Amino acid sequence: MRTDELLQRALQLEFLSTAEGVFLLENASTAELMYVANRLRRHHVPTDTVTWIIDRNSNTTNVCIANCKFCNFYRRPGHEESYITTIEEYKQKIEETFEFGGEQLLLQGGHHPDLGLDYYVKLFRELKALYPNLKLHALGPPEIAHITKLEGSTHYEVLKALHEAGLDSLPGAGAEILSDRVRRLISKGKCGGEEWLDVMRAAHQLHITTSATMMFGHIETNEERMDHLVRIRAVQAEKPADAKGFLAFIPWPFQDEDTILKKIKRARNSVTGDEYIRMIALSRIMLPNITNIQASWLTVGKQVAEVCLHAGANDFGSIMIEENVVSAAGARFRFTADGIQEAIREAGFTPQLRNQQYEYRELPKNMKQQVLDKQAMIVD
Repeated sequence: MRTDELLQRALQLEFLSTAEGVFLLENASTAELMYVANRLRRHHVPTDTVTWIIDRNSNTTNVCIANCKFCNFYRRPGHEESYITTIEEYKQKIEETFEFGGEQLLLQGGHHPDLGLDYYVKLFRELKALYPNLKLHALGPPEIAHITKLEGSTHYEVLKALHEAGLDSLPGAGAEILSDRVRRLISKGKCGGEEWLDVMRAAHQLHITTSATMMFGHIETNEERMDHLVRIRAVQAEKPADAKGFLAFIPWPFQDEDTILKKIKRARNSVTGDEYIRMIALSRIMLPNITNIQASWLTVGKQVAEVCLHAGANDFGSIMIEENVVSAAGARFRFTADGIQEAIREAGFTPQLRNQQYEYRELPKNMKQQVLDKQAMIVD
């Protein structure tokens, strides 16, 4: 294999193999990867616009039986700190989100053993009855797989019921690394890699828009990283012609602070800024059928994320009014609404507020400009 030949094929939007992706990861210079990824970004998004979103990541519950070794957020059933969010609490969170210019709730939680399909259908219907304009970007493939098992049903039927109850889009949460070797070691209680992909296949059949993610920099190999990208690309290629499928791909480095994975497996977040930029570039190169690549400024910081905008990324993620999971493992970077726009301008681009469908929005005139020093996150 030769680096220049592989990169030339990438510029022709060819699907590179896992082995070819590994070769580029291990042999191509950062400058070469950035150059090609930036040209591909210009093919997909031929403007200087970089998008961002305002939303809120609220949790239905922190009760979870998946026992992921990288998660500090969950509590076991019966724990004194366990909770299920009430409607009154949702109302307060949603109304505050509207005040700050957001229109979407990223609603996720744990694998609660007692919360089945009926619970989520009723919740979504009630939230949409109270707030018809609210967008629900909710749950994720592991939660859909968990609900499906509780119901003895199918992914398609569960997603169909949730979609009819008000689910607008499905986050790419819980992908981690799609290798079952890795998943057995870090998240044994979650669905396997192929089931994660099967949930997304079902969502695409229902024309539910989705996103995809990757949490890397722990115990995975370079081959497993590239295979993750190849498998996501394959599912995107299978979607119905009139479905959008994966709207975006978001990679971020493992956050290791106080996690069991760090203590037991000695996995540490050793991802450098250069390595993250290379992974952004390779995401663009390996995923020619996904339009949007998001830089996770929450986990890598402003300066690295700005460079990523010249390495294939065209989206800067979210100003989050609330986020609890990734922050619990050590993500500490923060932005205000003014700050995220200024960072995009510093990198030489034009900031553009968007919605979850990657449609442009005008900045709300009544938006509180202090949005929001509280929390912000990689989101999809």
